[in-house]
Amino acid sequence: MPIGQMKESSEQHLVIKPQFQNVANRPAKNRKTAQNGKGPPSQSQETHNAAATTKPQNESSSSPPAAGKNRGRRRSRGGRKSDQAEAFMRPSSRPCTVAHKPANGRGDDDDGVGGSLPNGSIENCGAMVTGQPQQLGFPTSSKSLNFAQRPGFGQLGTKCVVKANHFFAELPNKDLNQYDVTITPEVASRTINRAIMAELVRLHRDSDLGMRLPAYDGRKSLYTAGQLPFAWKEFTIKLIDDEDGVNGPKREREYKVAIKFVARANMYHLGQFLAGKRADAPQEALQILDIVLRELSSKRYCPIGRSFFSPDIRAPQRLGEGLESWCGFYQSIRPTQMGLSLNIDMASAAFIEPLPVVEYVAQLLGKDVLSRPLSDSDRVKIKKALRGVKVEVTHRGNVRRKYRVSGLTAQPTRELVFPVDDNSTMKSVVEYFQEMYGFTIQHTHLPCLQVGNQKKANYLPMEVA
Repeated sequence: MPIGQMKESSEQHLVIKPQFQNVANRPAKNRKTAQNGKGPPSQSQETHNAAATTKPQNESSSSPPAAGKNRGRRRSRGGRKSDQAEAFMRPSSRPCTVAHKPANGRGDDDDGVGGSLPNGSIENCGAMVTGQPQQLGFPTSSKSLNFAQRPGFGQLGTKCVVKANHFFAELPNKDLNQYDVTITPEVASRTINRAIMAELVRLHRDSDLGMRLPAYDGRKSLYTAGQLPFAWKEFTIKLIDDEDGVNGPKREREYKVAIKFVARANMYHLGQFLAGKRADAPQEALQILDIVLRELSSKRYCPIGRSFFSPDIRAPQRLGEGLESWCGFYQSIRPTQMGLSLNIDMASAAFIEPLPVVEYVAQLLGKDVLSRPLSDSDRVKIKKALRGVKVEVTHRGNVRRKYRVSGLTAQPTRELVFPVDDNSTMKSVVEYFQEMYGFTIQHTHLPCLQVGNQKKANYLPMEVA
């Protein structure tokens, strides 16, 4: 066979596979030796190459040594056996395919490079390949795999309607715009921050806000569907103190509210994820939608954590010890296979009943507190229960001032005195309420509530709240 045909035949039918045995390198070396010679390979060499290719693992030393002339040429070029093995193991850029062979294992242009088996497959250099075209490739990533499709729906049984606590929500067509909010002086309470923003929207929605109804998270972020008419603007808001009564003196606090454009929240990635074209859910877009959906509930109900409660949802149930149960709900936005879903779960929490403080303490301790003094353990229990609770005074007529309880006095009311002027003129609490408000304290053996700032002592008898 001419050398050119042998080269073409070897390129078409040779399957390259890395082998770590030295025997696998011998067929390539014999062919190279034959090609370096002056004439075509003899019939004995061709037969020997075919036998070596068919059984490379059983034959260990049947191939004759290479000619000294060729060995010298390889050594002069710096060739070594290890280099030949490494070159044989390098992947080829040419796609490796196997042509279909007839069942007898001998084609028209078969040059004896590879052996054949009775089942129609070809054995080449110790590799078993089938008669169908094959192509090597790299393994795909697990993230690109698609889940198996549902084969169908069940036909047995009785159809029924199942109610679930999921409500479908449509993805907005507009991108949401994010703004940064800075309130000066800084306020730690989210309730006050929401009250400031609600007053700002009430005053400037029709003018400066361009009829936009923003969603506020109570901290630093504000979201709108559509851009505001400005990129940065500062507003001055005067808020009436929540602790003042309707007919009493008003205390206004002034706040500076700066709104600055930050970025545009892209909903495209969320749409791609819901369509099954993305593997990871965009958590930022879901958080923004959750804030938007919580805006209306935060105004209508009492937010506690991620839940909302109200006595109007269901009649409160008495729990004892001055507590009652309010019904509420928990909501969150969830991505599902059918689209966005608003998940709503029922919730309940314990609240203090709207009672006079003396009656609440009596229910808390489970005994009559009007005729017997309180022990130290009773004071500790009352202090833990009332700390942080807002109380409303009743001794000032129409003025319904609210205070936050910070502690409880260790002495009874009849023993408490405090300075009334800069000259350190001392006056008892009983005398002060009698002279200032005309109110006579009946239960002087009970301790007083400490309200307001803890640095400055403010005493409030239990029977006036």
